[in-house]
Amino acid sequence: MRYDFDELINRRGTNSYKWDSAADGVLPMWVADMDFRTAPAITEALRKRVEHGIFGYTKVPGAYYEAVTGWFARRHNWRFDKEWMIYTSGVVPAVSAIIKALTVPGDKVLVHTPVYNCFFSSIRNNGCEAVELPLVYENNTYHIDFDDFERAVSDPAVKIYLLCNPHNPAGRVWTRDELLRMGGICARHGVTVVSDEIHCELTRPGCDYVPFASVADEFQRSAVTCLSPSKAFNIAGLQIANIVAADESVRKKIDKAININEVCDVNPFGVIATIAAYSDGEQWLDELREYIYANYVELKKWFGDNYPQYPVTELEGTYLVWVDFRSTGLSSKQLEQLFIEKGGVWLNEGTMYGAAGEGFMRINIACPRVRLLDGLGRIGKALTSLRH
Repeated sequence: MRYDFDELINRRGTNSYKWDSAADGVLPMWVADMDFRTAPAITEALRKRVEHGIFGYTKVPGAYYEAVTGWFARRHNWRFDKEWMIYTSGVVPAVSAIIKALTVPGDKVLVHTPVYNCFFSSIRNNGCEAVELPLVYENNTYHIDFDDFERAVSDPAVKIYLLCNPHNPAGRVWTRDELLRMGGICARHGVTVVSDEIHCELTRPGCDYVPFASVADEFQRSAVTCLSPSKAFNIAGLQIANIVAADESVRKKIDKAININEVCDVNPFGVIATIAAYSDGEQWLDELREYIYANYVELKKWFGDNYPQYPVTELEGTYLVWVDFRSTGLSSKQLEQLFIEKGGVWLNEGTMYGAAGEGFMRINIACPRVRLLDGLGRIGKALTSLRH
């Protein structure tokens, strides 16, 4: 490999939410950021910007729009006009603004659970009701019961289906056929699909992400998509994201909500990093994907060899592994405390992601392999304590 993902970097004392929230001696494998340096093309572009020394208000240049649209056309065969884009400070603010724009208090927003926990707060904060529809868990993976989905979508109070593509924490990368069925059902019932595609680059080799809006012309016209380089390039702290909406009237409503929520400005570093990532970060990203998948293979083998009673969900996308610990008889909250107190490792409790996550835990494997092995050893130490 050209890039060194084995490098151990001390993140404590850097105001890292992930590391500096953890007590000394506790290994954090929870918050969804990576323990790798970002692509050198990004750090070099940021270095040049810092050397300029003035950090005033930012005018987003044409090169930014060209970098984003060019990346998705080239890498994912999805073409959209730069005029369809609205930039903002993050995908969560984007989702919140979209819900504000397209609903009124009391409306319902449908989500497939277990799902990213901030979806619930974005829905609740806009006075809407989250409708949790559990995914079907079979053979260590998840799929959708489309009959149940249609029944839920047919409720006139449901205005938005909030899609996670790829799905966090279930690890699914939805296929074109699945997306076509989802979109067709929503179209029949007049429900807008809002697709969070922040993890879109982080698929295992050979597993292709399909942008929801690219599946059919009708979806392109009606869907709203949230995008950001933050997960793939480990730049979440730079606060940058994009909303893509082809419908001008919808886009105007969202733009108004973005301004009401005061998330209409972005910082110069996010802009520079996005341009660099989408212009010169492709080789780094491809090597990163291979490394993360090798970490997953290592983790899956470790559980299979040592703790086969705890199934590991198939990981098609993201760097977040979902493990079934229900046979312990412990709740997710109890499991979180067990791993911290007995193993010195911090994982995410499954119920953060809805009731369907009870008994599961989420493990962040985006770290050097020696750190992953350390974490697995700590998990094993905690699990061993259950036998005594």
